[in-house]
Amino acid sequence: MITVIECMGRHAGWLTAAAALANYAGDGADLIYLPERDFDLDAFTQKVKDIYAKQKKCLVVVSEGIHDKDGKFISEYGSANAAKDAFGHTQLGGLASFLANHLKAATGAKVRGIELSLLQRCAAHSASQTDIDESFSAGKAAVENAVAGITDKMVGFERSYVDGKYVCNIKLFNLTDVANTEKKVPVEWITPTGDGLTQDFIDYALPLIQGETKLPKENSLPRFVHLAKVKAEPIA
Repeated sequence: MITVIECMGRHAGWLTAAAALANYAGDGADLIYLPERDFDLDAFTQKVKDIYAKQKKCLVVVSEGIHDKDGKFISEYGSANAAKDAFGHTQLGGLASFLANHLKAATGAKVRGIELSLLQRCAAHSASQTDIDESFSAGKAAVENAVAGITDKMVGFERSYVDGKYVCNIKLFNLTDVANTEKKVPVEWITPTGDGLTQDFIDYALPLIQGETKLPKENSLPRFVHLAKVKAEPIA
């Protein structure tokens, strides 16, 4: 089978790039494509054919926002009248389906397209302890700074290393530096062939997934917090 998995990411391919961590651990995706690099449909098709001919299987992970050299989204290839959102941006989606149909016609193989979509935002039970600890630190810093009267800032992270070990430091950023900007995957972290990630990305991402969480459960289901609704009185 040939499988195409579509991940979220219009212009920044961090979520898609994370698939490379599976390759680090063993067998992961054969091809990974991010929107930071132009996508060539013909070259892609040939690569899939070559891999499938050798392995009789091929796993592809693509960002929803991959585009050709002219800036046209590949997902638009399958829809000439793609809908627009309130900001005039093309609404993405259907990329996995388009590529699956394209590869099926090109190879005759069994092809499946999978669109993860919002499921990628619904897996808090899979968060690493590192991720949880940093989230709590960010929230704590936000409250402390707000109480201290500091405004127009966003809590961010700054990476450093102590004795060779990853350390995350809290840093405040001006909102003007954050709003309407994107932090993209460095192009040098993408392989020269444009279909994978380098060791530099693995070194960056691996510390972020460390630590197993002991998620409290009830009846084998995650235990959710139920907050009491208490009206906050204004400070005189």
